[in-house]
Amino acid sequence: MKKTRPDPMPDAPPGTVLPTPAGVDSARRAAVACTIALIAFGLAWELWLAPLRPGGSWWAIKVLPLCLPLPGLLKNRMYTYRALSLLVWLYATEGLVRVGSDRGLSQALAGLEVLLCVALFVACTLHIRLRLKSARAALAAAGAATNPS
Repeated sequence: MKKTRPDPMPDAPPGTVLPTPAGVDSARRAAVACTIALIAFGLAWELWLAPLRPGGSWWAIKVLPLCLPLPGLLKNRMYTYRALSLLVWLYATEGLVRVGSDRGLSQALAGLEVLLCVALFVACTLHIRLRLKSARAALAAAGAATNPS
C-alpha cells in the first residue's frame, strides 16, 4: 500500500479571511526594496560604476529577470516569493565568482551584490514562513470553531 503524505497546507474553506500576521508587511517591503535595489545596482554596476568594457556592457540585461517578479511581490503572491527565493541565488553566485576573480571596485561591488542577495533571500523566506504559520493557525482555529467537540 502506497503511503501518501498529508497536505501540509490545506485549502481554506470558502469565505475564510486569513489575517495578516505581524511582520509580513515589513518582510514584503524589505523584499521589494531589495529587489529594486538589486535592479538599480546591477544597472549602475554594468553601465557606469565598473562595466566589463569601457562605456558600459550588455551584461546590464542580467537584471531583466529581476523585473519579472515585481508585480507578484507587490500583489503579495506567495509563489512569487518562493520563486524569487530560488532565483536570487543565481545573482549571489555571480557575485561570489566576481568577488574571487575581479579586483578593485568591481570586487567590492560584487561583495555588495552578495549582501543584497542574502538580504532578499532572508526577506522572502521570512515572508513565506510568517504567512504559512499564520494560515495554519487560522485554519486550525476555523476548524475548531466549526467542529466543537
